[in-house]
Amino acid sequence: MTCPRATIAVAAGLSLAAAPALAQTCTATSTGVAFGAYSTTQVAPTDATGSVSVRCTALLSLTVSYTVDLATGGSGTYSARAMAQGAATLGYNLYTTAARTTVWGNGTGGTSRISTLGILITPLTPHNATYTVFGRIPARQNVTIGPYTDGILATVTY
Repeated sequence: MTCPRATIAVAAGLSLAAAPALAQTCTATSTGVAFGAYSTTQVAPTDATGSVSVRCTALLSLTVSYTVDLATGGSGTYSARAMAQGAATLGYNLYTTAARTTVWGNGTGGTSRISTLGILITPLTPHNATYTVFGRIPARQNVTIGPYTDGILATVTY
């Protein structure tokens, strides 16, 4: 059995924390993690990547600092994120490294977050960074055929 379109979208919606006026400004964009086809008989996990890009400027400083958190998605937990197709679910998770050992969350419950201190060449020169989101669906899950999706909110706090 194959699931022709198992995808997870890292949502482009962002929640930005308040910053001192004109001190630092950040914007972010994301590219979803598209797993493609998933086979219930495949013995290896299904891996895919997406990204979160952050652009920050500072008016009065040569540094910018921020964190990037990923929400739990529809499952409500980091330890067992799940894509859904109606009532059916397909387990997966998102990680900070290619080794896929550290779950990308908000720094609680054994998860990690991205924390950055960026150095600017001059004030108002942007700091640009792109972070890879490493996704994995564990092998041999017994699921029905069809598209599975989940929405993950990326939060940049500066």
